[in-house]
Amino acid sequence: MHNLNRPPMELLAPAGTSEAFEAAVAAGADAVYIGAPAFNARALARHFTLAEVAAMLDHAHRNKVRVYLAMNSLMREEEIGKAVEILAALEALSADALIVQDLGIYHLARRFFPGLRLHASTLLGAHNSMNVRQFAEMGFRRVVLARELTIEEIAQVHRQCPVEIEVFVHGALCFAYSGLCLFSSYLGGKSGLRGRCVQPCRRRYTWAGKGRGPGPSAGYLFSMNDLAGLSLLSRLREAGVSSLKIEGRMRSAQYVASVVKAYRLALDAPGDPAALAEAEELLEQAMGRKASPGYFLGAQAAELIVPQHSGNIGLFLGKIDRVVSGRAYLGLKETIRVGDRLRLHQEASGERQAFTLKTIWQGKLQVEKAVAGSHVQLELPAGTEKGDSLFKVDVGERRQQVAKAIEPARFVKKVANLVDPRRISQVMHNLQTPLKAPPKPKVKEERSVRERGQGRRGGGAPVQFPMEWWLRIDDLELLKLQLPAVPSRLVVTLCRETAAQLQRNEKRLTPYRRRLVWALPPVILEADLPFYEEAIGRLRARGYNAWQIAHLGQRLFFSRPVPAGEAAQAQVQRGKGGRGGQGATGRAQLFADYTLNVLNGFSAQTLAQFGIAACQIAIETDRENLFNFFGHKKAIPVGMTLFGRPPLFTARPAPGFFKYEAPLLSPKGEGLILKRRWGQTIAVAEQPFSLLPQAAELAARGLAFAVVDLSNLKPRSEELAALFRQLGGATRGRGLSSFNYLGKLL
Repeated sequence: MHNLNRPPMELLAPAGTSEAFEAAVAAGADAVYIGAPAFNARALARHFTLAEVAAMLDHAHRNKVRVYLAMNSLMREEEIGKAVEILAALEALSADALIVQDLGIYHLARRFFPGLRLHASTLLGAHNSMNVRQFAEMGFRRVVLARELTIEEIAQVHRQCPVEIEVFVHGALCFAYSGLCLFSSYLGGKSGLRGRCVQPCRRRYTWAGKGRGPGPSAGYLFSMNDLAGLSLLSRLREAGVSSLKIEGRMRSAQYVASVVKAYRLALDAPGDPAALAEAEELLEQAMGRKASPGYFLGAQAAELIVPQHSGNIGLFLGKIDRVVSGRAYLGLKETIRVGDRLRLHQEASGERQAFTLKTIWQGKLQVEKAVAGSHVQLELPAGTEKGDSLFKVDVGERRQQVAKAIEPARFVKKVANLVDPRRISQVMHNLQTPLKAPPKPKVKEERSVRERGQGRRGGGAPVQFPMEWWLRIDDLELLKLQLPAVPSRLVVTLCRETAAQLQRNEKRLTPYRRRLVWALPPVILEADLPFYEEAIGRLRARGYNAWQIAHLGQRLFFSRPVPAGEAAQAQVQRGKGGRGGQGATGRAQLFADYTLNVLNGFSAQTLAQFGIAACQIAIETDRENLFNFFGHKKAIPVGMTLFGRPPLFTARPAPGFFKYEAPLLSPKGEGLILKRRWGQTIAVAEQPFSLLPQAAELAARGLAFAVVDLSNLKPRSEELAALFRQLGGATRGRGLSSFNYLGKLL
């Protein structure tokens, strides 16, 4: 039963500029979150200086408002020194909390800067109570839940977790689960996990071919409507929410002021129709997208996505009729003024450009203002074409307001002397101390360590590979094909589909039993936890003790011993001819999938501290970062996926207009295919990526094992043979993508 006497919910506002920060405080926010310099998930915005941060903290604290610093982007190996400096400064400035995604930044903060209160970012993917319990165990004082949860799921999480819960209540929704989106990174190296997402989900996509079934042939298929939870505040309070978070660090001061005022009114006068009506009017002025209750009332995609609408922020002004001599002609649907902030949506490419309106012509007359219904000529960015869409995202006179209460100049000297350089030097010296790797678990192998890089082609000569290699599948029917070589490990995704396949395919698994690793999917919603608990318990009782987790919280599945009854039954089964691996009640050996987003050595060290035996480095890493990563001793062995079709995004919606398994094209001609996996929607590229030609180079640098991932593929026997020839070095394969490896991860 909920305690109705608990403190009121916190209203947490965004600020990407000092003007927006001051507007949030003035409008009644209880707390404001801003980006930490150089390490926040809105890296496309201008970074605050430490002097600006100090000024904001001073202004907020004088007004009894808390300030949280979002240090929630992934950290590259060469950025560790800069991160230490920022952490030291934020602790000295007495920031009220630090919002963290990267497990390496978490490690640095916990070990060296204990004065910092830590909040788990939504990018850490807390979508069930097990994930939240894990973060509480790690010392996080608050967890920002995944945006995909319903109110009932939020309540279930709260009932089981002794930690503050924060949820997004208003603003933009990503189509993908936060922390699991590679869309922007794969299509150009600009990582959403590092705050540089170019929002390919807002583009218009076209189904390739004809006769693909019902639904639109093209549209803004992944462009989510905005979240608006104003009418659900009482239900969120009853569900146990501690903090209501407004999205919008890229939004204007006018937007922040309007939205904060609206929610302040509703929170201060619950149930008052007049206050609610005034609040809704304020939200109308904020120039957001079409509003929806998000996932709060369920995952009905009809309310989440309107594929015929582009999903741009702001008021739609119209489509460009023609472009002549640098001027764009259109009929206005809303009033505009010189100085307004506009956004051009280029339909052909999906690109968007924001700019300030400088000139308006009506006929030959230059004017300062043009009303709705008039025909005008505007000077728009280069590349504007007929059919492009134009939106108003902010009004000129409000943008001209300048913050006066926040004066960074007064804090420049204070910040310069804030942290003793000797402390930074001491921390860096400690970080360079060689790590002592924990002893490796002793696991019996059918072959010696010297042979791990060799597999046998169907009774023929061994396939030479420069390191241990793992084969991953998500369909046990693939075992009907004769593998040209035997992997060091066979990794099988555990889900309802493979669990159903297990009984009729278990004999085919027998040759791999001692090398079999069961892999969990990255998203397990609250309602699915019992299925996985039961399935994991049953498999462990039968002697399967090697597991790959896709979220750190999944380690809690293995915190309890196998039930005695199941273990005894498994002993009887093994007496009838079964082979038990480590034994039915053996301790589980845990490996970490690339979805834990390990981009630096201290992330790997965090995993080692929580009992992980080996991990994969983030799949989106580039060559430079990987070489820097292996420049230091690692706490645990590190591998990498070198071949596969990884999900470019993982998402909850499955609207009726989606056409699964059909080719889908972006405005730039990039090919995608949608699939249903583990109860979720994923998108994969038409062709796999491959780093197999770089295997020898990676082995020389220290990569412990390579993963060949056949998930989301249906290879034929001849395709498998060709792939295994690449493993043996006989061919360098087709001209496949190398993801970010040969480029630069931004």
